[in-house]
Amino acid sequence: MIKAVVGANWGDEGKGKITDMLAKEADMIVRFQGGANAGHTIVNDYGKFALHTLPSGVFYEHTTSIIGNGVALDVPRLSEEIKQLIEKGVPAPKIRVSSRAQIVMSYHKLLDAYEEERLAGKSFGSTKSGIAPFYSDKYAKIGFQVSELFDEAALREKAGRVCVMKNVLLEHLYHKPLLDPEEIFQELLEYKRMIEPYVCDVSLLLWNALKEGKEILLEGQLGSLKDPDHGIYPMVTSSSTLAAYGAVGAGVPPYEIKQVITVCKAYSSAVGAGAFVSELFGEEAEELRRRGGDGGEYGATTGRPRRVGWFDAVASKYGCRIQGTTDVAFTVLDVLGYLEEIPVCVGYEIDGKVTTDFPVTSLLEKAKPVYEILPGWKTDIRGIREYDKLPENCRKYIEFVEEKIGFPITMVSNGPGRNDIIYRK
Repeated sequence: MIKAVVGANWGDEGKGKITDMLAKEADMIVRFQGGANAGHTIVNDYGKFALHTLPSGVFYEHTTSIIGNGVALDVPRLSEEIKQLIEKGVPAPKIRVSSRAQIVMSYHKLLDAYEEERLAGKSFGSTKSGIAPFYSDKYAKIGFQVSELFDEAALREKAGRVCVMKNVLLEHLYHKPLLDPEEIFQELLEYKRMIEPYVCDVSLLLWNALKEGKEILLEGQLGSLKDPDHGIYPMVTSSSTLAAYGAVGAGVPPYEIKQVITVCKAYSSAVGAGAFVSELFGEEAEELRRRGGDGGEYGATTGRPRRVGWFDAVASKYGCRIQGTTDVAFTVLDVLGYLEEIPVCVGYEIDGKVTTDFPVTSLLEKAKPVYEILPGWKTDIRGIREYDKLPENCRKYIEFVEEKIGFPITMVSNGPGRNDIIYRK
């Protein structure tokens, strides 16, 4: 059976912790989309980690960690991550990389940075990890698939062809130094050396695992609102963030995905630009940011301050619906323990009318939040393991959110550690 762990909102919901926790029962954990542009923060017995390419279940010796064909594969980052884990005492992980995955090249990162520089004040807030240029090349059919690394003559010829196209942009649009085809060819050979031991037919591996009754966990990056089709376009990522894409990005039958665990924060946060209706500013925002997450709301990849706001039931209901949610994992609830009152965004006012349905971006940018205020519980809830032991106002907050989003909250996370979790029927 396959379970998918995905995000309901803008990313940064705490998917890493939930994947790390569920991986205890899994045989294989698969990253199925995205690249090293967003990180998953994990706190466990080995310490605190920010993973960017490896799946979050990599800490268990019984699991196989898989990079699916849908991933933007940053080979040096993957190699560095494996090395860092081993240096911190984590047992050497079993890793498999799809022969159909495609490679993030050094020039993708350059082009990403050059385009953000060119756009200046109208930039997308990219992490400059090369993601948009990578996916552009993939769909323009000029990317490098891992399988292509094993035919050197064809690889050299293609490197020359690609450089001709890229150099037109570099010279005439960006006015930057040109690419050398031989250097690009050597870069590809180096990547081959680094990942050759891990390469396999991942789709076949997963098919056989399913026939053997193994449990597979799909791990998504970012969240529903960053999906290029269903998110806050154009301020989105370049690969689908939805559980449905897990079937494509891992190469598995869609009917095998039996459980979609959608991770939802007890308040809202986002890295990068784009519409964010319930966003907070000033001292109120700074206090929530400082108290948030484990060590504050700062991006796992960039370190930049996350934008924060109150829980947005409109966005979350939509985010859960579009994921095909079976279970909601509600995270960082412990952070809200300092508040006397907790606003929840329950509607958007757009042109004088209130809606509870998430609109397209042009309307979203005009939306004003409609809040309901709930009483806080003014106490630390970390360490509580049973739902009934939570303060009454805390339970009321969870049940209010559950009613507004319309999907069952079956897990409540009340701390950063692997065991800081309350299961709820």
